[in-house]
Amino acid sequence: MDTLPAAVVAALRTPDRRDDLVAALTAFDAEVRTGPRPEDVAVCARLVEVLSVPAHADLADRALGTHAAVCAATAAESDEVVAWLLRLQLEFPESPEVRLADYAAALGDEGLALYRAVAVERFSALPVIGFGETGRYDRVRWALLRIMEELAEYTEDVDLQVLVLAKDLSSGWHYLQVATVLQEAGRSWEAVEWVHRGLAATGGRGAAGRLVDLGVTEYTRLGKLDEAAALRKPTSHGTGGDSSRADRTTG
Repeated sequence: MDTLPAAVVAALRTPDRRDDLVAALTAFDAEVRTGPRPEDVAVCARLVEVLSVPAHADLADRALGTHAAVCAATAAESDEVVAWLLRLQLEFPESPEVRLADYAAALGDEGLALYRAVAVERFSALPVIGFGETGRYDRVRWALLRIMEELAEYTEDVDLQVLVLAKDLSSGWHYLQVATVLQEAGRSWEAVEWVHRGLAATGGRGAAGRLVDLGVTEYTRLGKLDEAAALRKPTSHGTGGDSSRADRTTG
């Protein structure tokens, strides 16, 4: 902790004096926001790491805000900010939730693109939880899931939302979630393909009724009334995915 302000270190060594820690952090925040220096970036980062414990969760969140402000004010290297943000979330289980909106100025378009690329690469390497399987959500998977959900929400990227949801296909309701996201995005062909995938997995059970309803709605919107009618027939469940792609190809 030798890089931390002396007042913060002293307060951390006397955990029963929380008021002293709050006061020290408030003073430090005011100081670095008034005259931020490049070296303050590392100090703020270390402070967030030290505070990332259950007892100081609220203070870690405040310190993360300080870090974001200092990174922006000192034009910190975006690749270094990206690397630290990902390390914080993956290696510190009790770290505060990163809000990308707070880091928009520090990351810029290039930094955000790098953050997205690295996060997607790591998340894509996780195994898909197949239908009927029990998901194994270890700490890393939970952390990557949280990273991706925040990224998808911040960027409003439908492909990222689908990527996140498609990692858990343990029930028909998960297929329905994917299809619904695509439906709401106006991507009807992809929505009906996920409907057929879900029906094939469920064998007409569970969420099948809701999947059929969504598929009928989207086929009707596309003007494919025969396909909509066929989807209502139990024998068509799980077999329409190929025909829908063929119809799309032939117009």
